[in-house]
Amino acid sequence: MAEDDKKTLNAVDIIGIMKLLPHRYPFLLIDKIIEIDGDDSAIGIKNVTFNEPQFMGHFPENPIMPGVLLIEAMAQTAGAICSLQRGGGANLVYFMTIDNARFRKPVVPGDQVHFHVVKEKQRGNIWKYHCDAKVNGQLVAEADVGAMMVSKDKA
Repeated sequence: MAEDDKKTLNAVDIIGIMKLLPHRYPFLLIDKIIEIDGDDSAIGIKNVTFNEPQFMGHFPENPIMPGVLLIEAMAQTAGAICSLQRGGGANLVYFMTIDNARFRKPVVPGDQVHFHVVKEKQRGNIWKYHCDAKVNGQLVAEADVGAMMVSKDKA
């Protein structure tokens, strides 16, 4: 694809994300996507608040965002830009793989997490992304995720 043909958008708000992904509260984990460059890269944003259901049990006296939810938010960011590039809500993106996951620092209520996703490769309907989660520019988690896209009518 020529450089001029890339689909570049500034941002997708929560309404746009809900058109791209089937997730809903309490499992829609990104609030906005910015700096979208086709399906090559983007930054998803999550505003972590104390009133989220996971903090009732993880951990009530010392609330920490579960690592598995950070990974899921990375995957949602990557899946949303794949879906956007391929026509939006007519497709489902299935999470396939997690590799090289590392957690560097706890994420707590009040943090704003930026999920930087960069496409490593794509073959057919399968994508692989490297993802970094950052709070105030500091790396808090990272992982490589893989996903497969299928048409909703074939799911």
